[in-house]
Amino acid sequence: MTLRTDKAGLQVAEVLARFIDDKALPGTGLAPDAFWSGFAALVADLAPKNRALLAKRDALQAQIDAWHKARRNQPHDHYAYKAFLESIGYLLPEGPDFQIDTANVDPEIADIPGPQLVVPITNARYALNAANARWGSLYDCLYGTDAMGTLPPPGGYDRGHGARVVARARVFLDETFPIQGASHADVRRYHVQNGALLIDDLPLMQPEKFVGYKGNPKAPDSVFLRNNGLHVELVFDRAHPIGARDQALLADVRLESALTAIMDCEDSVACVDADDKVLAYSNWLGLMQGNLTEEVAKGGRSFTRRLAPDVTCTAPDGTSLTLKGRALLWVRNVGHLMTNPAILLPDGSEIPEGLMDAMITVLIAKHDLAKTAGLRNSVKGSVYVVKPKMHGPEEVAFADEIFTRVEQVLGLPQYTVKMGVMDEERRTSVNLKECIRAARHRVAFINTGFLDRTGDEIHTSMEAGPFSRKDFIKRKGWITAYENQNVDIGLECGLMGRAQIGKGMWAMPDLMAAMLEQKIDHPKQGANCAWVPSPTAATLHALHYHKIDVHAVQRRLAKGGRRAYVDALLDIPQATYRKWTEAQILREVENNAQGILGYVVRWVDQGVGCSKVPDLNDVGLMEDRATCRISAQHIANWLHHGVVSEAQVTAALRKMAEVVDRQNAGDPAYRPMAPGFDGPAFRAACDLVLQGATQPSGYTEPLLHAWRLRAKAA
Repeated sequence: MTLRTDKAGLQVAEVLARFIDDKALPGTGLAPDAFWSGFAALVADLAPKNRALLAKRDALQAQIDAWHKARRNQPHDHYAYKAFLESIGYLLPEGPDFQIDTANVDPEIADIPGPQLVVPITNARYALNAANARWGSLYDCLYGTDAMGTLPPPGGYDRGHGARVVARARVFLDETFPIQGASHADVRRYHVQNGALLIDDLPLMQPEKFVGYKGNPKAPDSVFLRNNGLHVELVFDRAHPIGARDQALLADVRLESALTAIMDCEDSVACVDADDKVLAYSNWLGLMQGNLTEEVAKGGRSFTRRLAPDVTCTAPDGTSLTLKGRALLWVRNVGHLMTNPAILLPDGSEIPEGLMDAMITVLIAKHDLAKTAGLRNSVKGSVYVVKPKMHGPEEVAFADEIFTRVEQVLGLPQYTVKMGVMDEERRTSVNLKECIRAARHRVAFINTGFLDRTGDEIHTSMEAGPFSRKDFIKRKGWITAYENQNVDIGLECGLMGRAQIGKGMWAMPDLMAAMLEQKIDHPKQGANCAWVPSPTAATLHALHYHKIDVHAVQRRLAKGGRRAYVDALLDIPQATYRKWTEAQILREVENNAQGILGYVVRWVDQGVGCSKVPDLNDVGLMEDRATCRISAQHIANWLHHGVVSEAQVTAALRKMAEVVDRQNAGDPAYRPMAPGFDGPAFRAACDLVLQGATQPSGYTEPLLHAWRLRAKAA
């Protein structure tokens, strides 16, 4: 039973109330009574609006379902369908051109393209790793992954593999910072003379790329270079095992890597009650205060991990130059759908979780805003909040209203909070320009998210007919249109130089060679940030932003106009050729079932919101609620239209539960699902599929939260 205390009429779990009163509020200049009374008034006004918006989602979906049912035996009429969506207010008219006017945006967001990390805020170690991933060792990342085609041989340091790393790094330096008349592979000395970098007495072909050094200019400890806004540090150390064998004493090449990181309170966490939320908020507080630490055991030793300091060096003119040592942090709140029992409203209902997240995460960020020195997040005095899973301009406008009310309660200037709008729901995609307009004073980020977007695509058109197999959905024209339109409209609305236009996650953290080959497409497409699953991936992905001048790409795209329009986005990716064999159908269902089970078993039983789950080929895939949503909706769609039977789905789930059990046999905390198939995790997975067609927007959260609460209670 949750112990609660009354706070201005809100029944607040004591653990959360104590956290806010004793830890979050001190140092913000806000008295507890003022905070709680302001919070209660905000909730009283906005909770009914939240419920009304969710009811509108359901009403629109019911109308779309009825339209498809009435025409199920007719060929799909695209133009009639579009006219229908306009008539019910799903597809809105596009207004005149405009430019966002978001102010006080930090340069990592406004000006410098680069990788972006997303990590669960409930894991302090991951959060610190992500914050500190601003700088990464190219040597380590090339050596320890398959980035060069093969992994290093087992055992100790392999000199042959190490030599390949050094050679590959020198190629990067030659491509990015060429020397007049020489190669970095051949030089013996880097030194600074009269404010210029000389390499064996030869200058860089672009001398302005030299920005600073550490130590003695005649024999620097390190040299700092800059290309496309990103810094590179050449580290020299004759005592280092690598540097000692290098003719120029080059011990490492460190890249500015994760410029920004999203501390996630949403898809990658399992926060179902007050205890979970306090853990999330506590880690966010530690990041904003700059004192978060975690004891880490690694390689047979223990140490305390903490936030990295800034990097200070000497500029060419002899002045001191400070470079940011940490990624700029966003926090991702939950969307409008879920409620949480951490706080009960006067009528006994649970608080909309998005209202709670907005109020408390921005309160905590005041600790950073109060700083004038030290480990600062925003030097521009802004708070960065990603808001996911919004459906259309009305819901974006509501989020804008939430943040305005939060600012009023907390005594912050209006538009202190900058908003990231996730373009991952269909009603947002087809109305994207109006969504951006609804928050034109706050927008500092838009991005595409293929998985959630596909999950919503399937659910929105559930009654239209069976969808293609998942791999074929990706090949349909709507996805290219979706990705292109996001960039084009972002540029059209003035995001260039003011905000991030992002692309989605690389989901295979062990396949770095493939990432290096494929993910360069994101900056080529005009995205000035893209998601990566690890600090290592961030460092390797940074290579792409040295190769591609994203600003130049964006300028070219802005001149060309839109490449895609709403009509292409309304092309439902249904199966047009359905002569699937029984084996093909079962393989698709089993692949989906295995991914769902591998994720859900850790979510429900262990409270792990993001997992590297082996697929049927034992390739580790990053799974979160978005990946679970698409897999569950895909099976639900085929089940709904008779492509598979409930008996076949149940058999596939049981068969794959045994596979997942084997894959997790080495985890002492793991509880097998077979042979009983009656635990909360297996039952949750079954519900996600068998009840998938009736879940709100196809989201997994309601069922996952319910089953996790039952598992915790047990």
